[in-house]
Amino acid sequence: MSLFRNVHTFDSLSLRDYRYLWLGQVAVSMGTWMDNVSRSWLMYTLTQSPFQLGLVSAVKGAPLLIFGLVAGAVADRYGRKTQLVVAQSVNAFLEISLAVLILTGKIHPWHIYLAAFLSGTLQAFQQPARHVLINDLVGERHLLNAVSLNSVAGNISKSVGPALAGILIQAAGVASSFFAQGAFFAAATLWTVRIRVPKGKSLPTPGFSGHAWKRAGESLFSGIGEAMRYVVRHKVILALLILGLGPTLLGTPFTSLMPVFAIEVFQGDARTQGLLLTGLGAGALAGGLAMASVGKLRGGGKFLVVGAAGFGLSLGLFAYSPFLAMAVFFVLLAGAFDTAHASQDLTLLQLLTPAELRGRVLGIRLLDKGMQPLGSIIAGTLATLFGGPAAVAIMGASCLALTVIVALAVPGLWRLEYPGRDKAPRVVVLPGE
Repeated sequence: MSLFRNVHTFDSLSLRDYRYLWLGQVAVSMGTWMDNVSRSWLMYTLTQSPFQLGLVSAVKGAPLLIFGLVAGAVADRYGRKTQLVVAQSVNAFLEISLAVLILTGKIHPWHIYLAAFLSGTLQAFQQPARHVLINDLVGERHLLNAVSLNSVAGNISKSVGPALAGILIQAAGVASSFFAQGAFFAAATLWTVRIRVPKGKSLPTPGFSGHAWKRAGESLFSGIGEAMRYVVRHKVILALLILGLGPTLLGTPFTSLMPVFAIEVFQGDARTQGLLLTGLGAGALAGGLAMASVGKLRGGGKFLVVGAAGFGLSLGLFAYSPFLAMAVFFVLLAGAFDTAHASQDLTLLQLLTPAELRGRVLGIRLLDKGMQPLGSIIAGTLATLFGGPAAVAIMGASCLALTVIVALAVPGLWRLEYPGRDKAPRVVVLPGE
């Protein structure tokens, strides 16, 4: 029993309100991953066009870049819980509406494009609100644990959601998957409604530097400008954003080249690709659980830099692995390093950023979801020019080089630390950094 008392992996789930938020995250992630499968299946069934498959994915991803900053400003200006409830409710309505259109035979491609754009917009507004609400509910002491468990929820859903969608489509038609997606978003809404936000945190505090930016007549865009100025003035915040967004653009889209490795490099088939992606998912899950299990993590900045560098190095080693087993091992390491560094990056950003700016700064950080399609284009271009292994090696080297440059340019990263769960975390940064 004493062994289990020293295991802190699921500490945050002992907190009632975070538990509801986490369950909502599981449901939303399930609905989102299922939507990726069912939307693509539906579009291809209607059009038989590979081009429209890519286009509808781009239409869903575009709002994440277009509205990401505005969504962060809204999270700072209005209630985060309300923002989640509204977005999840509309998501449920969209999914059920598509299911009804399919059953009545009235579905057309433009319906799918419209729903994809609206779904991407809702996702853009959910992300910063959810992450800031985590801090509101668990406090700084449990923040790393809670952020890591959120990552675990996403990785579990990433594995289970597409499989469930495929089973439903095969057994009962694509409409059944859309109905299930609507049910997941509705369940997330019900759990979110039950959350009790601590008094004083249901709305953010007045604006940064004593300036009440929420006052009537001041636009959201002026608030975004304030956040941008804050980021530019604080080198460590800027460095954390670069280390959060850079690998997403330069490294994470290597997964789009998995068919190249499965078929051309290892002379395999779809099962080979599945094995590589399973290794990546297992590593990501392990990285998330490891971060959630950390009792005391001194020198958080050092671990962040090592995680980002390890991700880039693992990609390079994966790219030229001579055997499939070795490739699976290195892709597993890449998944673990990527999740570990991302969890710490999000945690440190929240610890360093003043509460009244937190939503806007996280809105910048969470642009990463919208950058992945652009990264996939870069990956595809490199693979066309130099081949799959060279493309992934270049991507890994770019991530490693970016990490080293940022760490050398902003030495304050190395002094970031949070003592652990016995005290509220403390971040040591020199003035101006």
